[in-house]
Amino acid sequence: MRMAELSSVSGVPVATIKYYLREGLLQPGERTSPNQARYGEAHVRRLKLVRALIDVGGLSIAAVQETLGAIDDQVSTHSALGFAQKGIAMPDVAVDEETRAWALSRFEGVAKEQGWDLCTDDPAIEVLISVMGAFRDLGHENLLDGLPQYASASRQIAEQDLASLAGMKSVEQIVESAAVGTVLGDTLLMALRRIAQQEVSHRVYGD
Repeated sequence: MRMAELSSVSGVPVATIKYYLREGLLQPGERTSPNQARYGEAHVRRLKLVRALIDVGGLSIAAVQETLGAIDDQVSTHSALGFAQKGIAMPDVAVDEETRAWALSRFEGVAKEQGWDLCTDDPAIEVLISVMGAFRDLGHENLLDGLPQYASASRQIAEQDLASLAGMKSVEQIVESAAVGTVLGDTLLMALRRIAQQEVSHRVYGD
């Protein structure tokens, strides 16, 4: 297909496709003349992946380039998912060293119980530390007593997340679905938690 048709099929404007080509996010098409090229289904799939990573996952162009590079270099699926997850937008937080040490000390036991290896420069760890610090600062440190149960439930959710990817054949499909599933899944889990809280509150406290 020509670029105009590629744009129509993928829903991505021609100007954006050209930008992706310049940035190396999309492989060049097959040249049919100095000013024309042909594109195929592989280009449609790649465009859908790029849009999912940028529009849904909130990844920067640099993060998308890194993720696509990992896919094209045929790294392990685990590594490719790591590049994609690392690029998904997380709150930018700053935590003082005392809070960091306290939170890590408290979480290390929970992580060990789950069999998790802590990577202290992981953005998710930074967010966790800041949230734990906020609980303490607000005088609700007791709410962290449920951290082991939250971790266990999160592990089950993660296992379900990965199980839902099992039938997919390509790393591109897996990474795209994981990005969409992570971002939309966070909102899904929030809604389910609210519904569950309403039900449990009604059971515990009545009308």
